[in-house]
Amino acid sequence: MRDRPVLLVIAHGSRDPRHAATVHALVERVRSLRPGLRVETGFLDFNVPSVHGVLESLAAEGARDVVALPLLLTRAFHAKADIPAVLRDAPARLRIRQAEVLGPSPLLLSALERRLYEAGLTPADKSSTGVVLASAGSSDPEAIAVIADIAREWWHTGWCAVRPAFASAGSPAGFPGTEDAVRELRALGCERVAVAPYVLAPGFLPDRIARGAAGADVLADVLGAAPEVARVLLERYDAAVRPALAALGA
Repeated sequence: MRDRPVLLVIAHGSRDPRHAATVHALVERVRSLRPGLRVETGFLDFNVPSVHGVLESLAAEGARDVVALPLLLTRAFHAKADIPAVLRDAPARLRIRQAEVLGPSPLLLSALERRLYEAGLTPADKSSTGVVLASAGSSDPEAIAVIADIAREWWHTGWCAVRPAFASAGSPAGFPGTEDAVRELRALGCERVAVAPYVLAPGFLPDRIARGAAGADVLADVLGAAPEVARVLLERYDAAVRPALAALGA
């Protein structure tokens, strides 16, 4: 494999222009970390270019190998159904491997803490601060279990408490909304409460998280183009191409 496969970052898309701007900023950071790697961006909905359009363009240019990387934090419906369906319609000349989603990863926990510290906390605040791990939400059991595991793992790093919360209504996991999780941490006796959005880019559900954080002391920013997130993208890319490279002795 003389030429490295193209990395195609697949984002959901949003009517909120902040979403696409954040995705593009993250992709630019990935490019800066891996000069020479071709990185393209495609959206499932709302924004252009579409995933299908990017794949058509790559095939027309003569590209052969593509790693399709879902810009998702958990393996839920989009990773299991939507993206595979789009990739099945790709031009036949393309060899496409779908990389794993970004989470879970220790680097993402580091990025969450980076955002909390940027919002005003310090490492000395950990033991007295309760954190709401606020994600968009999912009905997928695998995704729900991952969020619960992340909250437990993060709590063991020294926070007063960590409560998972879903922005979407009617969580089958029984997770509270952000506002209720803030109240739970207050009742638990945490000296301060912080909300850490476990989301990649601004949009409708992150705005709902922000409204639910009105009673918290600290609201962190979305993960966005944090350097740790960019490093996770490259880790997932490398893991996807490694078997093919090993088979060719590269």
